[in-house]
Amino acid sequence: MTFTVSAVLLFGIASVFAIKTKSTGGGAAVVLFLFGFFAAGTGAYEPIHDLVVSFARFLSSLAN
Repeated sequence: MTFTVSAVLLFGIASVFAIKTKSTGGGAAVVLFLFGFFAAGTGAYEPIHDLVVSFARFLSSLAN
């Protein structure tokens, strides 16, 4: 069974969590940066999207 989650939804939830817990640091900054590009759909969307897809494929290959 396959379960898919939208990247915008995932990064949105992570952003809200990072803001609510008042976490500061590199991880929160990266989450907010990625959420901004996924939500805005700027010209940088494609390279960032490709990077995230490649990382997701890498993680799924570890599970096999």
